[in-house]
Amino acid sequence: MSDDRANIEAYLERGPYAVVGASTDRSKYGNRVLRAYLDHDLAVYPINPKADEVEGQRSYGSLRDLPETPRGISIITPPAVTEQVVREAIELGIEFLWMQPGAESPEGIRAAEDAGRTVIANGPCFLVAMATRDAERG
Repeated sequence: MSDDRANIEAYLERGPYAVVGASTDRSKYGNRVLRAYLDHDLAVYPINPKADEVEGQRSYGSLRDLPETPRGISIITPPAVTEQVVREAIELGIEFLWMQPGAESPEGIRAAEDAGRTVIANGPCFLVAMATRDAERG
């Protein structure tokens, strides 16, 4: 099993989760990823500072605003924003950071790994990983 695959399985063992960059636009990946969490009955919080609600879920302005600290986060932001998200996640003790394609930041990856966090990056997106997992489970 590849490191990414093992890390994804560990990530999915339990939540809660947050989607940083959750979008109200159903055509955007920030919305599609959030819906995939919801479709799989995973406890997830949308993070979108410009929306009160995303897909019927209360949205939060930042990870610090959440009622509980997520164990894992999916990051769907521009790389410069990803670096800020990583700093906040490290401060909060978030264990897993999954940078979705396009959100990867070499500095963010390095900072998270240096802080002992598990990073999933430069690999499959959450949507592909869940579809593959579903197909394997029949």
